[in-house]
Amino acid sequence: MTHDHDLVLRPTAAQTEAALNPPPGRNGGDLVVETLAGLGATTVFGLPGQHALGMFDALRRSDLRYIGLRVENNAGFAADAYGRVTGEAAPLLLSTGPGALTSLAALQEARAASAPVLAISSQVPTAGLGGGRHGYLHELPDQAASFRGVVKSVHTVRTQSQIPSAIAEAWTSALTVPHGPVWVEIPQDVLLAETPVPVVTGGDTFPEELPPRPELTAVAADLLARAERPAIIAGGGVVRADASTKLRQLAERLQAPVVTTFGGKGAFPWTHPLSLQSWLEDRHTTDFLEDADVLLVVGSGLGELSSNYHTFEPRGRVVQIEADLGKLESNHPALGIHADARLALQALLETVEEPRTDPTAPERVREVLDKVRARIAAQELTLEQDVLAAVRKALPSRAPSFWDMTILAYWAWSAFDPEAPNAMHSAQGAGGLGYAFPAALGAAAADPTQPVLAVSGDGGALYSIAELATARQYDLNVTWLIVDDGGYGILREYMTDAFGEPTATELTRPDYVALAESFGVPGVRTSPESLAADLASALAAPGPSVVVLPAVLRMFAPTHLG
Repeated sequence: MTHDHDLVLRPTAAQTEAALNPPPGRNGGDLVVETLAGLGATTVFGLPGQHALGMFDALRRSDLRYIGLRVENNAGFAADAYGRVTGEAAPLLLSTGPGALTSLAALQEARAASAPVLAISSQVPTAGLGGGRHGYLHELPDQAASFRGVVKSVHTVRTQSQIPSAIAEAWTSALTVPHGPVWVEIPQDVLLAETPVPVVTGGDTFPEELPPRPELTAVAADLLARAERPAIIAGGGVVRADASTKLRQLAERLQAPVVTTFGGKGAFPWTHPLSLQSWLEDRHTTDFLEDADVLLVVGSGLGELSSNYHTFEPRGRVVQIEADLGKLESNHPALGIHADARLALQALLETVEEPRTDPTAPERVREVLDKVRARIAAQELTLEQDVLAAVRKALPSRAPSFWDMTILAYWAWSAFDPEAPNAMHSAQGAGGLGYAFPAALGAAAADPTQPVLAVSGDGGALYSIAELATARQYDLNVTWLIVDDGGYGILREYMTDAFGEPTATELTRPDYVALAESFGVPGVRTSPESLAADLASALAAPGPSVVVLPAVLRMFAPTHLG
């Protein structure tokens, strides 16, 4: 009798030949790039440094494409976007100490957004591991400790023979749901020494699936089938699991209205009769969801933004499907189902067989959206709505967009139709500045066939100016819209509301058009009236471009302050 675990893949003749007769001059860095190629990687991001030179030298002996950014944090944002767009683990090559630590904010965003990033850093020579305080350049007592609270898993390599397995293990961790960033560190001497380890010719890994427990989906299906006023909150887990079609099928079968979280934008068609769109920061939507007798939450932890700043108080039963075990019932009691969204929705579809008839559901959705529109209209925010409409008009359907933490992005979370799943991304997971432009560069590297839009305020743009050089060097097809309001606009509003006047929010900034042109990137200064045409023209032109909109935008009034 043969068991699956007894089967061993025999090497091919080519693999045997490569193992017995490796090319001369290989080092530990070659083992890194060979393993990445064997796992299926085609593109790597990063920034070289003294301790990491063994990896970067090995790149020239490989077929991997390298996209080098100017700041490690920006390289991390680019890898994050590449992972979000492709669903693959995006390799990020970094150096020790300051280089490694500079990537932390990007890795925090990747963890919050469940973006698969495979960060591989150098380390001081092996003798310096363990806090020996030898005084090596960039030495930290415990570099890995800085990352353990940020990434999914940490893997420290001490010998060359450990490199292929450590990277494969990290790759599997990054792609096991919930996806996320992982950290591998390899000492400088291990990377530089000539290696007797054979050429790495394989590397397939198979991340385990996360199916739901059948007894739980049976209970959930029964609750939903008997519900009189079911509703659904669809989070980013639906998008990452490519489960949008299954979500729509279940919603239509249940006649359950659907609202998407800001991370779940595009998970449900914006104009569908059951679509409550993304107006989560609105009391009318909150009231509607609270009134549901059974609320299905898929791929969301119901965190601060998704719960209207924790003012959401459901009165009915909550069924929560979530791949991150720590998020189950972390904010509200629920029937918690630890599972991948796609597999759980499929199980519910197979169990909830009879379609539910409720002609009032679309009418109730229209009533909520009408109330939301009336509330916004009463605030005289025509400029903001016109600017957002101009962006939507200019951006080709299904083209990806990346949004920084800026007022126009806050509007877009609630009011922008991405027109496709996995097409709109922002840094609202961790909330750091500087995400949009480098992330858009990563997406453009993943798919050069369509334009990519980045949206920043002038404050966030200053985090990423250096990457105009990256955009030009690799001729990446990204249009960068910079809304210039002279400072940190949203913080200006927050401080004025809280204290009567702002402090530390006003900024001296450059002439962004002239600055872009100094990098060889075309730039144009636009107005709200000409934005749609100028932005469309920039998006249609190949290569990078910058569009600057001088405008002071305002946020719509919140509803969570009582």
